Amino acid sequence: MDVIEPEVYLIARPQIDWRAIEEYLQAIGSNGDWYRARAWGDESPAQDLVEFEGRLCYRSFEPGLNPNVTRIREGQDIYLENLLASSHGSVLEHATFSFVFHNVSRVVTHELVRHRVGTAISQESLRYVRLKEIPFWFPAWARDDEELMGQCEELLLTLEAHQVWMAEHFGLNEEGISFAEKKAKTSFMRRFAPGGLATEIGWTANIRTIRNVIEQRTDHGAEEEIRLVFGKVARLMQKEIPVLMADYSEQDDGCWMPQWRKV
Repeated sequence: MDVIEPEVYLIARPQIDWRAIEEYLQAIGSNGDWYRARAWGDESPAQDLVEFEGRLCYRSFEPGLNPNVTRIREGQDIYLENLLASSHGSVLEHATFSFVFHNVSRVVTHELVRHRVGTAISQESLRYVRLKEIPFWFPAWARDDEELMGQCEELLLTLEAHQVWMAEHFGLNEEGISFAEKKAKTSFMRRFAPGGLATEIGWTANIRTIRNVIEQRTDHGAEEEIRLVFGKVARLMQKEIPVLMADYSEQDDGCWMPQWRKV
């Protein structure tokens, strides 16, 4: 039995083709000031992309491009803060981030797949990946209960031994056994794995969805492990998109609450 800790890896983030943006701005008659101010900094491509898409809606890159616009909000921080305050959340959907959630239980993955809007999901398949061990996460209160941990360890070791016995019984390591048979037997074997088994899942989501899921899944009423996972997601996002996460604050009970909801 391997006692593990869920981990979150941010593996992909937006990348901007600034040359194409420059060409577009020239096509609409822009003087290029917005492009020059953003392209050479590029500290947060995701925030640059969100700002670009927002300004595109009103041609508000500079005064004069839209005859109705005589003043614009200067500076990205001010612009994005107003975007959140006005609930202009659709432009947040242009920027996506990809994560790997490592050593999270199938309890977490079953909760996670309920969030379908603006996401892509790829999960480790136990129809193909054969188990030898059953890695498991325990909350602190459970680890402090010696009698409980003793019973849990005994049960998990029994389940691990059963996985090893089935593999030997089916001869899955013998020469000549077809992959189709391995797949069929492995699929059967996974039925004896508990829901708390640690697994892997890739999760891609846009900023609007990420904000929403952080709020929902760090709430004190959410399942304990998924609260841990999305607390880690929230801290990563604070570094990646500091302005678009600036309205979030971590409460004493671990909840991450935004000032601007329903963005």
